[in-house]
Amino acid sequence: MSDLNKLTISDARDLLRKGEVSAVALTEACLSAIQGAGKLNAFVHHTPDLALERAKAADARISAGDAPSICGIPVGIKDLFCTEGVASQAASRILEGFRPEYESTVSAQLRDAGAVMLGKLNMDEFAMGSSNETSVYGNAVNPWKVDDRDLTPGGSSGGSAAAVAADLCLAATGTDTGGSIRQPAAFTGTVGIKPTYGRCSRWGIVAFASSLDQAGPMTKTVRDAAIMLEAMCGHDPKDSTSADLPVPDFEAMLTGDIRGQKIGLPREYRMEGMSAEIEALWAQGAEMLRDAGAEIVDISLPHTKYALPTYYVIAPAEASSNLARYDGVRYGHRATLAQGDGITQMYEKTRAEGFGHEVQRRVMIGTYVLSAGFYDAYYNRARKVRTLIKRDFEQAFAAGIDAILTPATPSSAFGLGEMLDADPVQMYLNDVFTVTVNLAGLPGIAVPAGLDAKGLPLGLQLIGRPWEEGALLRTAHVLETATGFVSKPSKWW
Repeated sequence: MSDLNKLTISDARDLLRKGEVSAVALTEACLSAIQGAGKLNAFVHHTPDLALERAKAADARISAGDAPSICGIPVGIKDLFCTEGVASQAASRILEGFRPEYESTVSAQLRDAGAVMLGKLNMDEFAMGSSNETSVYGNAVNPWKVDDRDLTPGGSSGGSAAAVAADLCLAATGTDTGGSIRQPAAFTGTVGIKPTYGRCSRWGIVAFASSLDQAGPMTKTVRDAAIMLEAMCGHDPKDSTSADLPVPDFEAMLTGDIRGQKIGLPREYRMEGMSAEIEALWAQGAEMLRDAGAEIVDISLPHTKYALPTYYVIAPAEASSNLARYDGVRYGHRATLAQGDGITQMYEKTRAEGFGHEVQRRVMIGTYVLSAGFYDAYYNRARKVRTLIKRDFEQAFAAGIDAILTPATPSSAFGLGEMLDADPVQMYLNDVFTVTVNLAGLPGIAVPAGLDAKGLPLGLQLIGRPWEEGALLRTAHVLETATGFVSKPSKWW
């Protein structure tokens, strides 16, 4: 069977269980695809020997009848996850040469369930970015192309999105602090879910903003997202924010029945200057859910307009605190010192050389808003507004809303180099539809829903009640079925 790398998780699982394909063959197909896709720069650390070793072990488990759904499935791991003995740099020079002696909880759960790690995936440095252009490895490239322009795969999980869209792996891990799973998924015609804050352990994931970061899967279909999410979830005593809740069988909840569900359309998401294509796609998505038996309800989330400034105070503040640990003393990059330089000069030079411009910008913003004269004016005020944003959602759900439908991004993928240096604020606006979900700690999923006039994918976002990822996935599955999105990028790489 050719093109095994193009299979979905669910299809590959069924073939593996029937003995019609092997995990080794699946892995070899993906390794071959990766080798031929250097132009995408999606994989930055390759582990072919480890992958084949794990694939052989997975085949043995499957033969013995001891095989979870994810067993034998080749996946990519975002470079933000620490992986034992394998380079884990968070796409930053400051973690150059760092090979952890431990495994992140999420990647360990995938490994223990039999998933096959193919290697580490490109990303924005320390997950700070919306275009994958801040990476020390250079930018990942979207496999979708128009007019021979290289397009962004989104960020920060751009390598994950590009790898899944180009069939280099069957699925990938991502992390989402302000939209870093959902925005790249929308830009690449893939599915990405950010679960409720606390559903997946953060232990062993390099921290950006600790009250916002959450791991999640990036896959080809909603069913695949349900399968992979179940393997990634679970209580972890090593993470104080990890929820001690049972993990449902998410796949079993994809019944296709959303009759009687109330789907909210927030009027505040109709932004000034929103493109007609995005507006039309949103309306079509609502109509599809109505046709499936859901009730469409206009709702108000009045504090949405404050979400971006709130996020861009809280996230840099937490980043400035988290990134203070990178000093060149114990691991990673250390600057060469001149004679007479002391420890202060070592810190200054190491951090200046080790952090890229976007990381430096956010650390400086965060340090500023946490400083003595501005703590109350900025950070404390942002925390209070965050509470109001969360309350907006709570009131909507208390009024009977089951899920909220919004656009995933304000546009389709833009060209590499178009925004990053020209106008960082314009880049930040890419998160306008996604940051509220992180601020409120809610689950959110991006589902591909159509193509724009240029032939590039556009996505819709569904936001669910806390801890009800199963219900959210069910609604997303109905939407996915209704849109019938099956488009793939034409291979040029």
